[in-house]
Amino acid sequence: MSIVKINVLTVPEEQRETLEQRFAARAGAVESSDGFEWFELLRPVEGTDTYLVYTRWRTEEDFQRWMAGRGQAAHDGAQGEKPRPAATDATLWSFEVVQQAAPKQG
Repeated sequence: MSIVKINVLTVPEEQRETLEQRFAARAGAVESSDGFEWFELLRPVEGTDTYLVYTRWRTEEDFQRWMAGRGQAAHDGAQGEKPRPAATDATLWSFEVVQQAAPKQG
């Protein structure tokens, strides 16, 4: 089954819009990568300043290949002066999908 990577980003309230705009600007950067299955940017609703960046991959090797190539380029930004990060902290969580369910078809 698939693997899931969740990037846990601490984002001060004044940087939320910046973070969301940066993700929107690079839409499409991951979708055509071999082994990529899903992406979601999750905004906190209340009680936390933590965003979750959820991606699902066919294999760990697919994720590592993306990180070594296009993923690294996406995180490096454009050439020239690099913008200040919107997040003040980041942690990467890794999971294997062992069970999953989809809505029943009526």
